[in-house]
Amino acid sequence: MKFSSSVYSEKTVYSFVKSLSVPSLRKPSYLKCIPTIFYTFFFRQYCAAFLPGRVPVSNADHPLDEKIPFDPSWDRIYFDFIQFWIRMLSFFLRRYRSKVHEPVKDFILSIGELYKYASIVYRKNLSTTKRPFYLARPRFFIINLVDPHLMCVPSLHVMIAIHTYKMFEVIAKQTGDFEKLHDQFTEMKQGALAICHSVLFIKQHSVNCLPAALYAMTCFHPGIFSVEEAEDFIQLLFSPAPAAGDTPKKCRVHPAFSPAVRIIKEDQEQIKSHILELFRQFISEKETAASWDKPILKFLQER
Repeated sequence: MKFSSSVYSEKTVYSFVKSLSVPSLRKPSYLKCIPTIFYTFFFRQYCAAFLPGRVPVSNADHPLDEKIPFDPSWDRIYFDFIQFWIRMLSFFLRRYRSKVHEPVKDFILSIGELYKYASIVYRKNLSTTKRPFYLARPRFFIINLVDPHLMCVPSLHVMIAIHTYKMFEVIAKQTGDFEKLHDQFTEMKQGALAICHSVLFIKQHSVNCLPAALYAMTCFHPGIFSVEEAEDFIQLLFSPAPAAGDTPKKCRVHPAFSPAVRIIKEDQEQIKSHILELFRQFISEKETAASWDKPILKFLQER
């Protein structure tokens, strides 16, 4: 069977069918992961929205957010973050079948654990940002309808994007084919960067939300996503897509995006410098903190 070289060519429905038909994947998917996501993110958030006052809410905005223009054309990439990790599962399941059932199961469970991990902060201090009331595109109607916008710090969009591209690397190495899949890994990393850009351009998150998410990921997966890699990731923000031939053609990067598009170079550097500085602040404060969430909670409580 001939397979496409791009992860983005995968159909997400394959993962759903496979996870239903394989007993070892059914329970992690439908009895653990999905219920955890709905409980920790949607149920808790709606409880907070309809019963305000029980958990403090901090504003996470920063003046640098004004330097990032609102660009609704990034909505497709923003909404892609769930398909982003499901396509990855289809990519491995179709090629390696039972050989990857165990790592795929572990990955599905880890998505639920990631939601629970972020909720350690959300349960103690909610956070929000100013977002434009924009309904001209259907996806924004969905955003305003289903997202009370109270769980911004740390950004789960960013956490899931990073977790997915790093776990692609882990699973690829377990198959013994990482060298063969290097282009796909580059595609996944670029896709993660695109998702991180999208949360800023459609104003769902502040520049303060990214460093908190990157810091949280170094705590969630210290052996997989290191402080050094997090800092390298920050430096790649606002970079152009890889040159043609460096990665598969269907890489989901905004087609108009380049270092100079809509944000002048000086502002880009200022934004990245702030993200890096706040990230390093969290890392430094963690050394004396009682638990990983304390630096983020301190930041929110000082808002």
